[in-house]
Amino acid sequence: MLSSRAKYATRALLDMTLHYEEGPVQIQDIAHRQNIPVKYLEQILLLLKVAGFVMSRKGPGGGYHLSRSPDDITLGAVVRAMDGPLAPMSCVSISGYSECGCPHPDTCGLRLAWKEARNAIADVLDGTTFTMIRDNQHQLQDLLRQDPMIATIMDDENSSTKN
Repeated sequence: MLSSRAKYATRALLDMTLHYEEGPVQIQDIAHRQNIPVKYLEQILLLLKVAGFVMSRKGPGGGYHLSRSPDDITLGAVVRAMDGPLAPMSCVSISGYSECGCPHPDTCGLRLAWKEARNAIADVLDGTTFTMIRDNQHQLQDLLRQDPMIATIMDDENSSTKN
């Protein structure tokens, strides 16, 4: 499960991606559009700045903007920067490996399943750029404008796959 910090960080980066060509974006605007508390967003943007995803500009016309093209920022990199390793268990983590306490780590069948889950998550998140996310959002918005019933279908699909 993603932390609220990672969820808000990805939403803030998506917002900056949506407004990439417009220059710096004000914190208050991101907070309003993405429904993120301003004080919490300030902390998240500082972390994103330290991690090298965003830059800030002070003064009139200032705000935050992506430090590089949204095509060069992956969802996986952002989630790792906010939450650490993607692995569901420490014994299969590439960047944060530690024993999990299993009595037979070299022959553990669970470890293979956790490793497969880690690889699947990493493949999706590392293969998803913020340009792709923006484009997907635009496509969904276009579909919804063409046929408002699509929202009902999508809601039905989402509710049937929730745990």
